Amino acid sequence: MNRRLLACLLFAAFAPALTGCLSLVTSKRKLPVPVAPPIIQTVTADQLVERMNQRWASFQSMTATVDIVASRLRENQGEATDYPSFRANVLLRRPEMLRILGKAPLLQTVMFDLGSDGQQFRLSVPPKGKAYIGNSREKGTSHNWYENLRPGFLFRAFVVRGVSADEYYSVIAETLTEEDAAKRHLLARPEYVLSVMRRGSAQQGLIPVRVVRFDRVTLLPNEQDLYDDQGNLQTQVIYGPYQNFDGTQYPATLFLKRPEEDYQLTVSVEHITANPPLTDEQFHVNFPEGVTPVRLK
Repeated sequence: MNRRLLACLLFAAFAPALTGCLSLVTSKRKLPVPVAPPIIQTVTADQLVERMNQRWASFQSMTATVDIVASRLRENQGEATDYPSFRANVLLRRPEMLRILGKAPLLQTVMFDLGSDGQQFRLSVPPKGKAYIGNSREKGTSHNWYENLRPGFLFRAFVVRGVSADEYYSVIAETLTEEDAAKRHLLARPEYVLSVMRRGSAQQGLIPVRVVRFDRVTLLPNEQDLYDDQGNLQTQVIYGPYQNFDGTQYPATLFLKRPEEDYQLTVSVEHITANPPLTDEQFHVNFPEGVTPVRLK
């Protein structure tokens, strides 16, 4: 008998049995359907960047009252040390001037005073009788995490800058799925992901500068990753829900992580004032008499 004919006859004979077996093991089940926001905004990449640039252009200065919790991380050992929360007054002014005055809990005495003119910083730590100076943009290398606080990355965490004319960008849309434990269902979180790059040498091509995630409900930033000149991740910032502070939309919380320096800061915003007049003198830190500053690298 022809082999092809034999194969056809065998298939015809066993097809009903195979179908029956398959029907026994095949079943349908319902999957949880993520709940999407009722309103999702759609913009082009250029429109998204234009909105961000307008927000950056409208910023001139800011003062804030915040509470900060610092944590020292030892992720290789699976340990973290959380320090007591402290109150701080924050001053910001373009282009990158910053001052943070941290006060000890209860006594409200000065724990540290950090100020920068955008290029150089001065850090006073009165309880330890120490003072430091250094470059605002350099990465810290000290074993003491608080000596690695630098105004440059702090400013860029507090304020999301616009895209410069010499930078390149691309935007993709994606949807993250999160579990809402309280309501026992899944939430769909549509986002725009903006990648900002700059041109390196001929061998390097484009180097990442930062990645900013935008909530497509509000079109406001909810996360930002900042990279160094070699493309290494330096700072991760997560912005909590935005609140109206006297007419200004600003995150109620900021979560900052410095992976290479093993510490993180959780900042809870109590109050902000947008675009107040601030003088150069307000960003200058005076050292206690008799204290010789140490230059940090």
